[in-house]
Amino acid sequence: MFRNAVITGACGGLGQSLARQLIAQGTHVALVGMNRTALQALADLAPERCRIYTPDVSDAHAMQTMASDWLTQHGAPDLVVANAGVAGGFDTTEAQDLAVMRRMLEINLLGVATTFQPFLGAMHSSGQSGALVGVASIAGWRGMPGNGAYCASKAGLIAYLQSLRAELRRSPITVHTINPGYLRTALTAGNTFAMPGLLEPDDAARALLQGVARGREHIVLPRHVGWLSRTLSLLPARWHDHILLGQPRKPRAGQAGATDIPGLTTPPTHHDR
Repeated sequence: MFRNAVITGACGGLGQSLARQLIAQGTHVALVGMNRTALQALADLAPERCRIYTPDVSDAHAMQTMASDWLTQHGAPDLVVANAGVAGGFDTTEAQDLAVMRRMLEINLLGVATTFQPFLGAMHSSGQSGALVGVASIAGWRGMPGNGAYCASKAGLIAYLQSLRAELRRSPITVHTINPGYLRTALTAGNTFAMPGLLEPDDAARALLQGVARGREHIVLPRHVGWLSRTLSLLPARWHDHILLGQPRKPRAGQAGATDIPGLTTPPTHHDR
């Protein structure tokens, strides 16, 4: 299906599932992530077809160095999946949380552009068809209380992918927006609120790859959660806000159940509320 793929966030739940499935199909895979041990376990499945890279995806120079090495070793990819992402609660009243928002935007939004940019020239020059895949979220469709940083990063990503798709319409390179609902990964492990349609990473990865191969530009995982979210959005904003305010909030950095945010050098301290 795909011969040459680059995956960021390859050590996370969805990223690992994507990598395993592509490796099983015989694809050459650039494994990009921060956990070398997890990446090595994947690379061991096909050492001759995999390479490990551990840059910060928001560091343009580091990403260009990574891309240069991969292009030299394996040539232009026909699939680039910008999957790296972080999540966490956010409270605008806390000055310390501004660092969380900045880091989240760097990884979730800027990190997608720094992932695509170094490969675009080579993909154009190859003359072959290729796919750029950005993993956004249905959280980017509407802001949710206590989750403003994450929602903003994913809403911005959706808009960026729309722009890039329009720019590449006359080329053989397609742009795909993936909007997952809830996946059973480390990013959702600390959630205490209801997660309708919770999907296993292997199932999500399979649907993602099949959808991209078929040329689907917008993929919601799973579909029925997208329908539910769209239906709720038809409610008056005041009603919708009231429903969301009744739900528990996602843990913020430093709180029990919070997920790690790489590069957050000064974790926030919080007041009890």
